[in-house]
Amino acid sequence: VQLQASGGGLVQAGGSLRLSCAASTSILSFNYVAWYRQAPGKQRDFVATITPGGGTNYADSVKGRFTCSRDNAKNTVYLQMDSLKPEDTAVYYCNSRRGLAIYWGQGTQVTVSS
Repeated sequence: VQLQASGGGLVQAGGSLRLSCAASTSILSFNYVAWYRQAPGKQRDFVATITPGGGTNYADSVKGRFTCSRDNAKNTVYLQMDSLKPEDTAVYYCNSRRGLAIYWGQGTQVTVSS
C-alpha cells in the first residue's frame, strides 16, 4: 500500500490550499485516512481524519478552517485548507490504517507567509 501526498506550496496568510492523498488501493479498505503535520523542531500532530462512511474529526486548531473529503472512485482523500495562518506551516502527511497495519505517505510542505 502506498500513499502519495501532494498539493503543498507557498501561500500568503489568509489564502487556501488543497492537499491530496492518493492511495494505491481502495480507500474503502482502510479503517480511516488521516492527516498529520510536523513543524520544524516539533512533534507530528493530528490534523484531521475521515472514515469510510464520511465521518470527520478535526484538531481544535483547524476546526472551521480545514475540511477533509474523499473521492472513493479516485482512491483519494483531500484536505481543503482555508484561512491559512503562519502557524499552519509544516510538512503534512497522510496516514491510514487497515487492521493492524499503519501506512504513511511521504509528506508535502505547506508554507504560509505572514
